[in-house]
Amino acid sequence: MKLDPQLLLQRPLPAGGSPQGAPYLQLSAIGKRFGSQTVLHGLDLNVDKGEFVCLLGPSGCGKTTLLRQIAGLDMPDSGSIRLLGRDITRLPPAARDYGIVFQSYALFPNLSVADNIAYGLNGRREDKRRRVAELLTLIGLDSIAAKYPSQLSGGQQQRVALARALATSPGLLLLDEPLSALDARVREHLRREIRALQQKLGITTIMVTHDQEEALTMADRVVVMNAGRIEQSGSPFEVYREPASRFVASFVGQGNWLPVSVSGSGSVQLGEQYLALPQAHGLPAGSGAELFVRPEDIVLHPQWPASSDAVLAEIRKLELLGAVYRISLHVPAWGAANVVADLGHAQLTQLDITPQQRVPVSLNPARLRLFPRQEASA
Repeated sequence: MKLDPQLLLQRPLPAGGSPQGAPYLQLSAIGKRFGSQTVLHGLDLNVDKGEFVCLLGPSGCGKTTLLRQIAGLDMPDSGSIRLLGRDITRLPPAARDYGIVFQSYALFPNLSVADNIAYGLNGRREDKRRRVAELLTLIGLDSIAAKYPSQLSGGQQQRVALARALATSPGLLLLDEPLSALDARVREHLRREIRALQQKLGITTIMVTHDQEEALTMADRVVVMNAGRIEQSGSPFEVYREPASRFVASFVGQGNWLPVSVSGSGSVQLGEQYLALPQAHGLPAGSGAELFVRPEDIVLHPQWPASSDAVLAEIRKLELLGAVYRISLHVPAWGAANVVADLGHAQLTQLDITPQQRVPVSLNPARLRLFPRQEASA
């Protein structure tokens, strides 16, 4: 995934808890089976009022199934769902306070844009017309009220579906892979629009996605799911920088895995090099482990640094990935490891490197994650 880690540093901090400290939405021990297959293993999840939460994971991990439990489209086999303290576990969808946007948009092809948006509204015709006009202005599509879905682009259809979901002013917005059917440029534009709209309205939002960049750039909190379980729940920065498991580290972004041996006293041996690593405390000396390091955390030096932690690496290949260059390196001192490093254009110009050239490289221990060998091989 070509994710710029600087995006995470530029994000505002999550909004925090609800004013009263109680979650807006509370899922407790949610379990779900289809036949003999368990797809949700007793999940617990709290969502604060106004929070934007992304359920992130690969196909088949249970994220859409979990969303359907919240929506009442499926009923859990065990556990409970509470909205503002009210038990809604067995309530039908119409009795729950939410709007939903599906991947397929689900617009009525025989209805105009205005009628699609007004579909769930009650009251006088004038009030409906006024509400539709407000929503079309909100999504920036004032001039298309009389058009039909077949006359709209994919991005326009998705915005109309979003307006319809917001028409009744629900307290909760559910988004099921809302952007996956769009091309990359439209998807990036709508990501910003949906996030800005959610912040403007302050509506509590839960979005399902398999796209790591989508989750990291849009959400206050990312919930990473795997095989019907929650692997990690945290801010985008925490999930990217401090993955709680090997699965999270492997699934979110790019990384290098380097086999090491724990040498005791809070250090590990990487090939010929010893690295002080607080995470190694508590692991038995001589045990095997793996270091996880992001490509942007491998440092290439223009000249030999004063510190003694640098080793020589041979440049094998340079690839342009838009905003960064990916450098393939062979490092004999790290047990003949092959790793990749990401450099910005200015950094590459400063280094003035070419394939087959040798350069000093080093690792920042503060940016390394250590995983025991038994977890790494699971």
